Amino acid sequence: MKPPRRISEGLILAVLLGYALWVVYPMVWMAYSSLKTDAAIAHTPFALPAIADLRFDNYGHAWREARFSDYFFNSVLVTLVSVGAILALGSMAAYALARFYHPLGRGIFWLFLSGLMIPVQLSIVPLFFEMRTLGLLNSRVGLILVYTANGLPFAIFILAGFFRSLPRSLYEAAVIDGCGEFAAFWRVLLPLARPGLMTVAIFQFIGVWKEYFFAFMLTGGDTTNSARTLPLGLANLSITAQYKTDYGMLFAGLVLVTLPILALYLLLQRHIVKGVSAGALKG
Repeated sequence: MKPPRRISEGLILAVLLGYALWVVYPMVWMAYSSLKTDAAIAHTPFALPAIADLRFDNYGHAWREARFSDYFFNSVLVTLVSVGAILALGSMAAYALARFYHPLGRGIFWLFLSGLMIPVQLSIVPLFFEMRTLGLLNSRVGLILVYTANGLPFAIFILAGFFRSLPRSLYEAAVIDGCGEFAAFWRVLLPLARPGLMTVAIFQFIGVWKEYFFAFMLTGGDTTNSARTLPLGLANLSITAQYKTDYGMLFAGLVLVTLPILALYLLLQRHIVKGVSAGALKG
């Protein structure tokens, strides 16, 4: 006997609300903890701070004393340039692999996808020596090149599925109207792949923004902080506090790192499921 519809819908709603609370509350707790003193965090960790005791200076200390202003600029620059390069190179490569037949095309496609299967830890040693030989250690250019190469396999996988799903008649109509190969790609087919581009941009932005392993290995020796990004800045908070417990400043730093990702996700979340389902499943 099937349960009443109202009971089943109520149960599903309760489960979804419980899951949403489980996901959202840690971020809310982190946000209001960044406005508390260390003593308040230690004695009443889950209580809301009193209005009179709000410590907005935690953000000032993180921004100035912990050099978060430098780290934030580096992260913004590296992330935007890397994501832009991934979208540009990935879309052109995916279009070529999806639209043109070549005996080696399938092998090249799987060669790109093999980048998704190799753990980054296995490549760090040869990559480190290569970057050192090229003089790109402790530089933003080196990070951008590594992040771009690391993000291309995922971009090609998603975007190739989009281009394969587009009717060939659109390309033929563009050619009849006088478009060359690049004009047909740029003016007709690329705009139709916008959901896939948005999906790739969201995932790559989040991945590059919070990436720590490559940043630590390739810029860990940068004593001038000219190339270090926000994840390394969080690690630097303990040094700034002289290895003492400064949870207020730590939570403020976490909020500064989290806010851009949260804002991007809230603005563009509707493109994620649409993009993955329309691109990867059709590919």
